[in-house]
Amino acid sequence: MTMIIVTNLTKTFGGLTAVDHLSFTVQPGEVVALWGANGAGKTTALRCLLHLLPFAGDIHINGLDVRHKGKEVRQQVGFVPQTLNFHDDLTTAETLTFYARLKKRPSGYDFSPLLNQLALMPHLQKRVQTLSGGLKQRLALALALLSDPPILLLDEPTANLDIRAREDFLLLLHHLKQQGKTMVFSSHRLEEVTALADRVLLLEAGR
Repeated sequence: MTMIIVTNLTKTFGGLTAVDHLSFTVQPGEVVALWGANGAGKTTALRCLLHLLPFAGDIHINGLDVRHKGKEVRQQVGFVPQTLNFHDDLTTAETLTFYARLKKRPSGYDFSPLLNQLALMPHLQKRVQTLSGGLKQRLALALALLSDPPILLLDEPTANLDIRAREDFLLLLHHLKQQGKTMVFSSHRLEEVTALADRVLLLEAGR
């Protein structure tokens, strides 16, 4: 089954057309990049995929119509936003526990395989405000993976990272790709796109 089907996706804000009749598909295990300059419509398209914004057109994710099955769709998708909004006074462990409850993970859920995979185990008792940008991005990825969704959506996932942290994060995404995750990510960095994507959609003015 095709994992993502987008047909004539259109989103306007007043007189501005941010996404203009965009259509594409994503196959299981495929990594697709939305590449383009700032303002090209990348973030808006991703937010429409999650039905965080109303839109015209049709979007189906894993066979589900996002407009009518939004809750079920969000159970199939992990999302890493560009801007991370954590409770800075919570520790890494407390943040994971909080989001696990929101995602209805069973009590006593074992985070250790995920934490080991993302190298977060040594940082469990640190407050989020003390984490580096790279560690915060790893934490965001951990939260997106809590329910082991088949699909990951990532909005400019390395935009705020230094070169070393960016390379480390891309390596994590490469490992997830090898494990069969389907991914759609936005980026304006050519080196990021060529390192990870199987296919690139070049966006300009929402087209």
